[in-house]
Amino acid sequence: MLQALIGTSGLEDARERRVFGQVTWRLIPFMFLGYVIAYIDRVNISQAARTMQADLGMSDFEFGRGAGLFFVGYCLFEIPSNLILERVGARLWIARIMIGWGLVAMGMLFVTGTTSFYLLRVLLGVAEAGFFPGMILYLTYWMPARQRAKTGALFMTAIPIAMIITPWISEPLLQLDGHALFGHPLYGWQWLFLVEALPAVILGIIALFWLTDAPEKAHWLSPEDREWLAAEMKTERAARARQSPAHGFKALANPKVLILCLFYFLNNMATYGVFFFLSKILGEASGYTGMKLAAITSFPFIPALLGMVLIGRHSDRTGERKWHAAACALTAAGGILLAAQFQASLPMLVFSFALSQLGQRAILGPFWAIPPMFLGGAAAAAGIATINAVGNLGGYLGPDLMGRLRDSSNDYTLGLSVLAACLVIEAMLVVSLRLPRADAAK
Repeated sequence: MLQALIGTSGLEDARERRVFGQVTWRLIPFMFLGYVIAYIDRVNISQAARTMQADLGMSDFEFGRGAGLFFVGYCLFEIPSNLILERVGARLWIARIMIGWGLVAMGMLFVTGTTSFYLLRVLLGVAEAGFFPGMILYLTYWMPARQRAKTGALFMTAIPIAMIITPWISEPLLQLDGHALFGHPLYGWQWLFLVEALPAVILGIIALFWLTDAPEKAHWLSPEDREWLAAEMKTERAARARQSPAHGFKALANPKVLILCLFYFLNNMATYGVFFFLSKILGEASGYTGMKLAAITSFPFIPALLGMVLIGRHSDRTGERKWHAAACALTAAGGILLAAQFQASLPMLVFSFALSQLGQRAILGPFWAIPPMFLGGAAAAAGIATINAVGNLGGYLGPDLMGRLRDSSNDYTLGLSVLAACLVIEAMLVVSLRLPRADAAK
C-alpha cells in the first residue's frame, strides 16, 4: 500500500539517500583525516624551510630539489600499490601505508645535510605511495559516478584544511628549538617532524578496525541496504568493465589516460611549485615571522575550501566534468600571474594566492571524477595510479624549477609566470577530451 502511494521511484530515492548518507558518514571522515595527516607530513617541509635551510646550510635550489624528490619515490610505487590494494583489500593496505609513512616522516629528524635530506624525502614518497589513488579507487567501490565528484571533493577538502592548519601547528613546534628529547637537544624543525608524524601511525592502526573492504562486508549497514548497495555497485562495475581493458596495464595505452597524466603533471608543477615557496614568498614580502606569518600563509586556502565543495556539487548536479576542470585551471593561472606582478604589495599578493588556490584546489573533484567515467576494475586501479604517479612527478619539477629560477633571477617573477603557463596548457588539454556524459545527481 505504502509503495503504491509513494511509488517505486520514491522508495528507491529514499533508500539511495539513506544508504549513501551512511556510507559518507562512515568512510569520508576517516579518509579526510588520513589525507589531512598525509598532506601535513608531505608539505610541512615548507614551514621548516626557513630554519632548516639555515641550520643545514642549504640553498633555495637544494631545498627545492629535496622537497620535490618526495614525488620520485611516490611515482615509482604508485601503480604497484594500487594493484596490491585491489588484490588484498583497502583495510590492510591503507593501514600499511599510513604506519609506514608515519615512521619514515619521524625519521626526518635525523637529517644532517643535503644527502640525508634527499634520501629521506625519496623514502617518504615510497612509503606514502598509493594512499591518495588508493582512496580514489576505494570510493569507486562504494559510490556511483553520479555521487563521486561531490564525495571526492569532501574527502579532498583535506588539502586546504591541511594548508590552513599546518602553519598554526608548525610554528609553535618550531619554537621548541633547543628543547631536549631523552637528554639530546633538538632543533625546532626536528620537533616539527617528530610530533606531526605520530598521528599517521596511530590512524594506521585504527584503519585495521574501521575500514571495510567492500559493501558486501559492511556489517554496519542493514542486510537489505547492504544487498542493495552491493548490487548497485556490481551493476556499475560491469558497465565500466565493458568499456575498459580486461588487463589493468592495457589502460596505460589509452589516449585519455595519457592526456590526464600530462594534465595532472602540469597541475602539480604549479601546485607544489607555488606551495613549497609560499611561506618564503609571503615572509619576504611582509617581514613577518611566527604566528603573523602563519595567519597570512593559511588565509589563501579558506576560499579554496569553499570552492572545492561548491564546485564539486555543481559538477555532480550537471554531470559535467571537463569544463569545470578547465575553468578552475584558468582561474588558478590568473591568480599566479597576479602574484608575479604584485610581489611588493602584501594585500595583492595574498589576494592573488587566494585566487590561485581557489582554482588549484577546486579542480580536484571534477578532475578525479573523469577517470572512472571510462575505466573500471583492474583498469581503474592501474589507470588512476598511473595518472597520479606520472602527474606527481610535476611535484618534483615545480619546486626544483622555482628554486633554480629564484637563485638565478633573485625574485619569483619568471618562476611564477612559467607555472601560470602550465595551467593554461592543462586547461586546453582537458577540453580536448571526448568523454561519455556522467549521470547528473538527481
